[in-house]
Amino acid sequence: MRHAVLAIVVSGGVGFLIWQANQAGWTPMRWAGLALIVPGYLLWLTAHWQLGSSFSLTAQARQLVTRGLYSKFRNPIYYFGSLVIAGAFLLLARPWLLLLFAVIVPLQVVRARREARVLEDAFGDEYRAYRERTWF
Repeated sequence: MRHAVLAIVVSGGVGFLIWQANQAGWTPMRWAGLALIVPGYLLWLTAHWQLGSSFSLTAQARQLVTRGLYSKFRNPIYYFGSLVIAGAFLLLARPWLLLLFAVIVPLQVVRARREARVLEDAFGDEYRAYRERTWF
């Protein structure tokens, strides 16, 4: 249920951004934003779905998810969410907002490290092996 609500809210936001861009006119920057948002959103949504009941806002060790996107990336929600954010900034024709990534990326790294500690404490060698075969 949480995933459905989240998907509906984010879908509405993405739809609104695209509607706004359509009203303002399509420029190369807005097309680039759309090119980031569409695959980024679909992959972000897929990562949420694959994480299933393990999704939480705080670091918790419910289960170690290693299938799908999680077989290649430890934090696909962060990657693909970042693509959506960057695409939104371009779709809004506000590329200077990309400077916010100077804050967003370090915060995501800190959060990912906190999650890694929780998972390593809970799953030990299984998590360490998973970490060795995945990226970030």
